[in-house]
Amino acid sequence: MQYHVVKYSGLFGFIKPWTAVRDSETFSQQFLTPSIVEGIEKKLFPDLLKDELFGKILKIKRHRLNYQGIDIQQERTWSKGGISIYKDKEQYKTNLGILNRGVMLNPHLYLAFESETDATEAFTQTICLCRNEDLLFPETLFEVRQTEFDEIDGFELLFTNSEIGFKVGHNRFDNASEMFGKLKVFGNPIRSSE
Repeated sequence: MQYHVVKYSGLFGFIKPWTAVRDSETFSQQFLTPSIVEGIEKKLFPDLLKDELFGKILKIKRHRLNYQGIDIQQERTWSKGGISIYKDKEQYKTNLGILNRGVMLNPHLYLAFESETDATEAFTQTICLCRNEDLLFPETLFEVRQTEFDEIDGFELLFTNSEIGFKVGHNRFDNASEMFGKLKVFGNPIRSSE
């Protein structure tokens, strides 16, 4: 089988693990869950935004993610109700907090399509892994056999069921159903250079 592969790259990226709600220190998840892949697919192909197609990945056949390292960045946060400032024992206090996030540096994401038309359309657009500010830009478009795709270094979550995979979260596109996968590591997913 031939794949048409789009390689995306960016300066940084963060994938919030589903278990991290308000952890003070969180490292980026190194794999894409089914709902993340579906979200990327629906961003690239808005014609798939139909009720009957939610919970299905139709065009992205495989993916691979690698990066150069993890950098700790700080992010200022506040609780859901917004910012509040109050005085307690003659001291002003606030509900602001600081989170430390381990962000992937220079991530590369490879998306494999069966259709050359789909790959060409995807190549004209940017994507983000999970957060809007972490943009990845299309870098190259190439064709490979399935066996050659397996030679690309990186992490790939193969989507499975509860019997052979571990739980990776809840699918926001499929009534919060549980998602499961089996993590495969190809080569060395942490690159030393471009």
